[in-house]
Amino acid sequence: MSETTHPGDATHGEHTGTAPHGATHSEGGHADAGHGGHEHGMALGPIDWRAWGAGVLGVAGGLAVAACLWLATHP
Repeated sequence: MSETTHPGDATHGEHTGTAPHGATHSEGGHADAGHGGHEHGMALGPIDWRAWGAGVLGVAGGLAVAACLWLATHP
């Protein structure tokens, strides 16, 4: 972690840790950053049902643990 240069520095320049003069949000550097460069109406892609299922199971498991804790602490 003590390196000051990286393999890609030849094409991008060294990392000095400071932003160049004028590189602020108010100067138009991120004029359309809210849209991420995507056109309106583009498809987002397929739904990852396994990931959503794992998320729902995780929430259900957390609620079950919370219910057990509540039942254990209230007479």
